Amino acid sequence: MNVHSSIHDATAAKRDAAAEREKFHPDQYVGASPIKVNKLGHLVYEVSDVERTAKFWTEVMGFIETDRNKHGMVFFRCGADHHAIGLRPMKPGKPPRRDMKNSLQVEHLAFEVDDIEVLKKAKAYLKANSIPIVFEGRKGAGCNISINFLDPDGYEFEIYCEMDQIGPDGRLRPETQFKPRNPLEDAIENPVQKEW
Repeated sequence: MNVHSSIHDATAAKRDAAAEREKFHPDQYVGASPIKVNKLGHLVYEVSDVERTAKFWTEVMGFIETDRNKHGMVFFRCGADHHAIGLRPMKPGKPPRRDMKNSLQVEHLAFEVDDIEVLKKAKAYLKANSIPIVFEGRKGAGCNISINFLDPDGYEFEIYCEMDQIGPDGRLRPETQFKPRNPLEDAIENPVQKEW
């Protein structure tokens, strides 16, 4: 067995052991965490058809395929990092779609785009390709304008722009200025204040 396989096997064994636990975390954490995240790194997720989902990431999302490994995983980048997305093939015997109603979920992963013009063009593209849009417009906190849509296995992804930026003073936009709107065009026609 090579080192790479043994690492994957050891990780799988630890995941299996953790799945048997009733509780994953203590009721109270002790001490201050030293963790300070600099950016959102990458998402690796399981899919029912790697090749179909690879087309989604390259043809719909515009990512570049960077690598494939012997486990059938495919990796994609959108910047300088080697990968931002990794696809893992589904193990045999699992249902071919995620259970969107009966189990805990990662709700969505969001990606910033340049501006509203990209969102307009993306909406037209998603509709022309019958890709399910589950939200478009502005929700609330952060006041970003976005489109949320599903990948081939029903996972939800968001593209957004104009997220509120929090300065050194930590001042947040008051909730009274959120202006939730749907659809996208209504959010664009009813912008939020740039400063608060």
